[in-house]
Amino acid sequence: MARTKITLRKSVNTRNVAIKKLKDIVVVVGYPPIESKKGVPLLSQNRQFQFFNAATYIYPMVPAYAASNIQYHGYKTYWMDGIAEKKGYDEWIDELSATGADYLLVETKSPVVKTHWKQIADIKKKLPYLKLIWVGDHISAFPQETMENSPVDYLITGGDYDFVTVNLLNHIYTGEELEGGVWWRKEDKDITAIPKQKEKLTSGKMVYSSGPASLRHNLDDLPFVDRDLTKWELYAYANGNYKYTPGTYMYSGRDCWWNRCTFCVWDHTLNPIGSYRSFSPERLFAEVKHVVDKYGVKEIFDDAGTLFIGPKLKKFCDLLITSGYNKKVKYGCNMRFNALNQEYYDLMGKAGFRFILYGMESGNQKTLDKLDKGTKEADAINGPRMARQAGLDPHITIMLGYPWESYKDARRTIEIAKYAFKKGYYETMQATIVIPYPATPLWKECKEKGWLLTEDYDDYDMRQPVMKIPFSHKKILELEQDLYSCFMTPQYITRKVLSIRSVHDFKYLFYMGWKLIGHLLDFDPNQTKVSWTSPKFWKNAASRLGKHLFAPKTSVDAEKDAIRLVDSAVNL
Repeated sequence: MARTKITLRKSVNTRNVAIKKLKDIVVVVGYPPIESKKGVPLLSQNRQFQFFNAATYIYPMVPAYAASNIQYHGYKTYWMDGIAEKKGYDEWIDELSATGADYLLVETKSPVVKTHWKQIADIKKKLPYLKLIWVGDHISAFPQETMENSPVDYLITGGDYDFVTVNLLNHIYTGEELEGGVWWRKEDKDITAIPKQKEKLTSGKMVYSSGPASLRHNLDDLPFVDRDLTKWELYAYANGNYKYTPGTYMYSGRDCWWNRCTFCVWDHTLNPIGSYRSFSPERLFAEVKHVVDKYGVKEIFDDAGTLFIGPKLKKFCDLLITSGYNKKVKYGCNMRFNALNQEYYDLMGKAGFRFILYGMESGNQKTLDKLDKGTKEADAINGPRMARQAGLDPHITIMLGYPWESYKDARRTIEIAKYAFKKGYYETMQATIVIPYPATPLWKECKEKGWLLTEDYDDYDMRQPVMKIPFSHKKILELEQDLYSCFMTPQYITRKVLSIRSVHDFKYLFYMGWKLIGHLLDFDPNQTKVSWTSPKFWKNAASRLGKHLFAPKTSVDAEKDAIRLVDSAVNL
């Protein structure tokens, strides 16, 4: 991407100190620390927020692209992820002050937005010249709310804030025309654009917007993520998606070409229906080659909602194979159960794909239909079965706690997962409680039907249901623990023991065991009243695991054994 010579429109920084070039403007991208007894907040690059007892750090790709793009366009840039760096809040503030920052860019989500409102007020008090830019799915859904509840300076709606942040800065300092998706306050003299929307806050003050979010950028125009700038090693090890480390993330598209699931907050805020775009296979491969050659990355996880399929996938696989990089790095991605046939899975296996993540969500067809998931029950067997045949390791995500599902329905989902683990179709799993994130169709349905137990955002952290369900909250936590334990069949354990070929394999199994125990602790019915050292927790965990070990038969064995490939339709 060629850069042209620029002329400054604004000749002072936020402290009214003279500047001569864009590099005199300092921008920090990051996350303030959030301290909680519930564990480590999994905030970055995550569609579903959760506190983890066994820490996981996901490389926040869009913020990382934002930092890289800001720096690429000439601004001095720092990366400060206080969560991944395990900083205390006061320590992080001191380091922020020491950078001499003019701007701070932070991503937020509903379960922590109230915490961020308090932090915004505190930061403005301590660093009054620092301009604050907040982004994320909650901001995209309810921008006026954050303008109302905090002294934030700017908001950017939509998922292309890596482009639009640069545009905002360029508007201020070079006079570039302001794109859609920016919110600012009437008294802000740095924004000269004519507002497309005006809103009056309860205080009587006015806030302005440049219009609907700008979402039609060409992703190939982005520079590679500057992994030195964004401290890539913070996210290279503590992540269950990697078997081989150091690992890193890619982001092939925004965000999912299916783009319709009613529970997905990104599909209805950051990257709404009709906005899906992807990198070209050539551009994606070039960045893969870059991270392998420069950083010695051994495994990559592509965090687009669903990796592209069809000719683009074939081209990408061919590039990996013909270049020999299929022998240098393992690749993983999100995929839909019914997106590929055996030919494509075999090609992915040949291209070096290892890890493939599917959103199962439920084992009940009525739920899949209500969620607009576009899959059938049979697909949850056939897709992973084909992937397994090609040598891939399927990882499944499942949610429990739907208002319309009975206890029996939830148990059926667990039985299906147990069957698939026993048969070898599933390798690993993530289980969660369904959370109707604000602005999603699921959330709107909950409001219309009176299903919400609370609208306090602090409660949307997945530790308890926030929707009415036809059984007790204690039972949903017990079901989550049962779901996490259902892999523990003699067949699965035997396969895992026989698969050990090296010390690395043994260490990986030990690491995944540690993650499992962490998840069992996440959903312990006693919550923060128990810990890693609590005998009560260990007794409960052992009981859950032992139940499946000594009773491997499921109620769906005969039903699922009868499934054939013709029962699934492939979306090619």
